[in-house]
Amino acid sequence: MVEPFWIDRSRDGIDRYAQDVHRHVAEFAASWGDISPVEFACAAWRVATPPLSDPGQVRRHRRILSAECVRNPWDGSLLARVELAAPLPVELTASRRWWRDRGWRDWPKIFGHFVEPAEQDLAKVPYLRTVLRMDAPLPLADLPPAPEEPRPDLPGTAHRALVVVTRELNALLDPILAQLDTPDRPARPGD
Repeated sequence: MVEPFWIDRSRDGIDRYAQDVHRHVAEFAASWGDISPVEFACAAWRVATPPLSDPGQVRRHRRILSAECVRNPWDGSLLARVELAAPLPVELTASRRWWRDRGWRDWPKIFGHFVEPAEQDLAKVPYLRTVLRMDAPLPLADLPPAPEEPRPDLPGTAHRALVVVTRELNALLDPILAQLDTPDRPARPGD
């Protein structure tokens, strides 16, 4: 099983998250007293991820370039937006005629993580990098209700929301990342 996201569950990590929640309590302001837990869950995610948390309380798989949680403006549901580094599609790898001897490059990697090409590399060769964008609703059932106001238990409530969001994102992304990390295995229905 691939873990797309994992939470730093060490005592230092939990204490750091509590400090981040107190330091960035303004991130939660729009959620106080909200009948929906969505804005609170989104704030809990923002506080746990860079740039608000450095290093992030939530760590991510090497292919995940970005991940955010937002309130869907259409119906107020919880929407996850994730960008993934992916290999070139088969239509471009079946033949290299389109390369025209330009030396095209795919995603550069540092210690196995997909990164943006350095500016000096962009001055030398062209890059063609595939990005998959996932926009998916997340269930609300297990999210804690948004507090009426900041209370002493705010870090614990935020952490519970963070655990639920992380679990739901992992359920969506695990099979996708497993397939991307084993490109020689063709996908089959029901796989």
